[in-house]
Amino acid sequence: MKNVSIIGVGLIGGSFALNLKALFNEVLIQGIDHNTKHISQALSLDIIQKEGTLESISQSDLIVLAVPVNVTLEILPTVLDKLSPKGIVVDMGSTKAAICQAVDSHPKRAQFLANHPIAGTEFSGPAAAHLSLFKNKTNIICDIEKTDSKLSKPVIALLEAMGMNIRYMNSEAHDKHIAYVSHLSHISSFMLGKTVIEKEKNERNIFDMAGSGFESTVRLAKSSPEMWTPIFEQNKANVIETLQEYIQNLNHFKTLVESNDFEAIRDEMKNTNSVSYTHLRAHET
Repeated sequence: MKNVSIIGVGLIGGSFALNLKALFNEVLIQGIDHNTKHISQALSLDIIQKEGTLESISQSDLIVLAVPVNVTLEILPTVLDKLSPKGIVVDMGSTKAAICQAVDSHPKRAQFLANHPIAGTEFSGPAAAHLSLFKNKTNIICDIEKTDSKLSKPVIALLEAMGMNIRYMNSEAHDKHIAYVSHLSHISSFMLGKTVIEKEKNERNIFDMAGSGFESTVRLAKSSPEMWTPIFEQNKANVIETLQEYIQNLNHFKTLVESNDFEAIRDEMKNTNSVSYTHLRAHET
């Protein structure tokens, strides 16, 4: 890959660029971003070599879409229109079904790889980009059968070279599962932070009592609202389903506390600990 366009040069796009430069000596990376400060930072940090435009992407072998999912939904058809016959577009979004459906009948659908590296942090912007972001992270590729294998294989090899573990599933299954393991955790973090902030208005010392447990739980509440609001919108049905189950469990826990059934609470926590430990051990092998 000699000519790459990265649309969105924040945490994900910037980290992808850094990995490309580490793997390929002569790669030329142009960055495209509506935020001019991001372009300036990416240039000064030597993440990209030059600023590009949507008109210049036709020269690229690889185009990476690292923008909020609503922006991907909007510009992906246009990007495919401008793509060269041997080029491929790879997106980095956290939802997949709506994006895949939007280009399902596009004449260049075979030149699109629906991709999701589960590698974000609570930080954003080019300054947050780093070379090890993708190392040992899971990368999910959706609807692989709809992408030209001659184009997808080099990209998959590239993702593996960045240190990611590749998994495959269809876009609908992806959105359902990711609502539980990613989207719900962000909602929980946002709402815990909101609850504490509202309480803090009346009790000024509450943050003095916050320990590492609180800090780790609300870490995700610092994530970008501009990125996460469109994710919740595109995955609305699955998010509602997960919230219903989560709220049901919270209400059940509240009922156990109210009824002084702490034996049942201990049993439920022990069961959850056991399931979580087994799941983590399975992923280590």
